[in-house]
Amino acid sequence: MNPLLRSIPSVSQLLETPEVVELCADYSHDVVVSRLRECLDDLRNTLKTDSSIGKLPSHSDLANLARKSLTQLSRSSLRPVINATGVLLHTGLGRAPMAESAVRQIQEVANGYASVEIDLESGKRSQRVEAVEQKLVELFGGERATVVNNNAGATLLTLAALASSKEVIVSRGELVEIGGSFRMPDVMSASGAIMHEVGTTNKTHLRDYDSAINENTACLLKVHCSNYRVEGFTKSVPVTELVTLGKQRGLIVVDDIGSGALFDYASLGITGEPMATESLAAGSDIVLLSGDKLLGGPQCGIIIGSEASVSKIASHPLMRALRVDKMTLAGLSATLDLYLGGKPEQEVPLLSLLHTPIEVLEHRAEVISKAINESETKISASVESDVTYLGGGSVPTQEISTCCVVLKSASLTADQLASKLRRSKPAILPRIKNDRVHLDLRTIFAREDNMVIQLVTESHC
Repeated sequence: MNPLLRSIPSVSQLLETPEVVELCADYSHDVVVSRLRECLDDLRNTLKTDSSIGKLPSHSDLANLARKSLTQLSRSSLRPVINATGVLLHTGLGRAPMAESAVRQIQEVANGYASVEIDLESGKRSQRVEAVEQKLVELFGGERATVVNNNAGATLLTLAALASSKEVIVSRGELVEIGGSFRMPDVMSASGAIMHEVGTTNKTHLRDYDSAINENTACLLKVHCSNYRVEGFTKSVPVTELVTLGKQRGLIVVDDIGSGALFDYASLGITGEPMATESLAAGSDIVLLSGDKLLGGPQCGIIIGSEASVSKIASHPLMRALRVDKMTLAGLSATLDLYLGGKPEQEVPLLSLLHTPIEVLEHRAEVISKAINESETKISASVESDVTYLGGGSVPTQEISTCCVVLKSASLTADQLASKLRRSKPAILPRIKNDRVHLDLRTIFAREDNMVIQLVTESHC
């Protein structure tokens, strides 16, 4: 056994050293003690397995180890990122960036108290959804609306409230799996509803739904297959036909459209995304959609529909478990205001990025590339046209034209260069294609161009 084990200092001894006294001024005393103990335990284990060590680290060295550990602990993995991937709704990067007005509104209510559940006119208690309900109904249609933490939560709550212990009829071709391996059958099972699959993977007819209805049926469910496409010999039932059948048989029709477009993306050449406004106009009892994808707001799940159905959902016990906080409500409210204003394409960042003409992207790419090539860095830059996608489970097969700055380092591989950019401050997240680093201008804001130039040219590659 290494004789140095008997000479390891105690935590109390280390707490008296100047370096640790300084550490206690920056961090909680208990946290510092915990980290010192970890450092001493590591030292003890090392000495037990390595008898060749002939000298203990100084008290200062142990204090520095503790400081390094605490610095690592306090460093958040959540940091600002320049999205150079080209994927506009990048799930790993928080999907849609929010408008400046939404950010200001969030800051205003987060900075102090807010009228979350108080009616300032009467002084009486109110419902928090009142902050956005009338705006949602005005923009989308329907009679009532409520909001929960995300669209999966909206689906779970809706089925729990309307179909617990009852059957929900759904097409086999619409049993989607969303991000993180969460599957529609699992969500339905967790809600207490009984899934009744009809049709086949590629074809489901209205008669399949009709023949499956029995005395235990509560809902007809339609799910938009937002993150994949089945093409060729296919057939699905439009929500209009399901609504007609639902009215004939006295059943609730729930339309889970997912991404939640309010703006008509067909004007941008992006087709196939269902509109909540159209589903509600067709007579769907409940429409479910996301607030943080195509709507361009904060993460949330929006439930809109008939007075009777939404009231039942809003009064379910799970509603409290899934409700949103004041910051989400503030961000959503401000985002909806932009649509009410009639020009969302100018102020909703997602729409603004999509509306940027390819000629503008090409010009910006040329400026960035020229600045990099004229710097003293060992990175060369060129400009290439390319295509990208919306992402976030939306229109997965439809290409969007874009322009990229392509980087090549004289000393680093593409993976090494990408890693270096990810570790810059702020981080740049590029995509790698054909063993080269691509900075896609479709997802880089114009205000970030100079920062991109600076980070690349100062990367010392």
